[in-house]
Amino acid sequence: MKNESYFRIFREAVRLQKEGRLIDGIENISIEDMDEGLLRGYIASALGQEPEEGISLTELAKKALREYEMNKPILTVTGECEDDCREAGVHKCVKSCPFESIFYDRKASRIKISKEDCTGCSECIDACHKKKIIDKIQYFPIANIIRDHKAPVYAAIAPAFAGQFGEGITAGKLRTAFKMLGFDDMVEVAIFADILSIREAVEFDRLVKEVGDFMITSCCCPIWMAMLKKHYRALVEHVTPSVSPMIAAGRVLKKLVSEAKVVFIGPCVAKKAEAKEPDVAGAIDYVMTFDELNEVFKVSEINISELKEDISDCSSKGGRIYARTGGVSQCIEETLEKISPKRMIKLKAVQGNGVKECKELLDKAIKGEIDANFLEGMGCIGGCVGGPKVVIDKETGRVKVNEYGEQAEYKTPVDSLCVLKVLGGIGFEIIDELKEENEKTRIFRRKL
Repeated sequence: MKNESYFRIFREAVRLQKEGRLIDGIENISIEDMDEGLLRGYIASALGQEPEEGISLTELAKKALREYEMNKPILTVTGECEDDCREAGVHKCVKSCPFESIFYDRKASRIKISKEDCTGCSECIDACHKKKIIDKIQYFPIANIIRDHKAPVYAAIAPAFAGQFGEGITAGKLRTAFKMLGFDDMVEVAIFADILSIREAVEFDRLVKEVGDFMITSCCCPIWMAMLKKHYRALVEHVTPSVSPMIAAGRVLKKLVSEAKVVFIGPCVAKKAEAKEPDVAGAIDYVMTFDELNEVFKVSEINISELKEDISDCSSKGGRIYARTGGVSQCIEETLEKISPKRMIKLKAVQGNGVKECKELLDKAIKGEIDANFLEGMGCIGGCVGGPKVVIDKETGRVKVNEYGEQAEYKTPVDSLCVLKVLGGIGFEIIDELKEENEKTRIFRRKL
């Protein structure tokens, strides 16, 4: 559920920034009857900062604009806990965390979040009915690098964008809107989902040789990956070493434009944490969510529906439907049929839909009780369209994503001339080169 008070503060801060008064006016933001400590925590988090003792909001605003670092944890606790937030003696947020990264500090009388273990899954945000746990927003350093324009700034938007910003809002109109905000261009992450689907199909062809073999896809949910790495290490040998489409987008853009800054926009708080994972850090500079971006459009008085089309990307249906549960499996299965049509053992997929189902699925995999050879996990129910930072409900989002998929000129990544064009820009001559393990394909791999 959207935290209206937090976004009210964020909108006011954005307005001040656009008027050139953020540093001078940040101390004057107020909400009637809000606890002073909670207000300060909200303002600091809206600036992307921790509400440090002894540091004024003015100084935090300066840090947000000039000295920003995208540090973990990306969630922050803005006040002391109260007695009515326990169930069977355990705080609701502690109980909700699937990674055991939240604990109650008795000396400080408050909840604390582990920098090392927090994935940003947002379960604790939903569990905290006092709304004292929030995610830090990274908008202000983005606005600063756009204003300074020492390097081109690209928006990389997640496949789940379909329908999020209003009826009839196309990728072309969104690209125009991003340029009005000062971005140099916008790219659809779906095109990189296309590329990685070919890689994942190749991995399946290599790993699954006999009945009983199985593969766990690493595309594209950071919660799924965190669950595997932290709690199911025994299964990591079955996980493909592919990066997520978000990371691939950042790496490719920076290879094409060496000084580029890349901002990922999606429905997921956990992507803010993924961007700082040691083995993929540097690909993505900042992360914003759909609901944050929507507020920026409103404050900027940009009516996207009235804008002209600026058409560029041409992702396939497969890449576009990554945004909903089952989409990854469908895309990779159809891609596999294209690259290895004579395979005797076909891809048989099973999905974990939400954290609870993901854990159940991995428990079964550990015990050898799965009747499938391809495992897909989505930390949010419904997939990315059910993420914590969507603007529309997940059922509508699923419909819009499917509709957008059907509009694609190309049905599978292998069919796409756009995939070949992007790959050509980074030194690939033919799509078949994605099957190789060499320096070229390293851009699409990670360490597990």
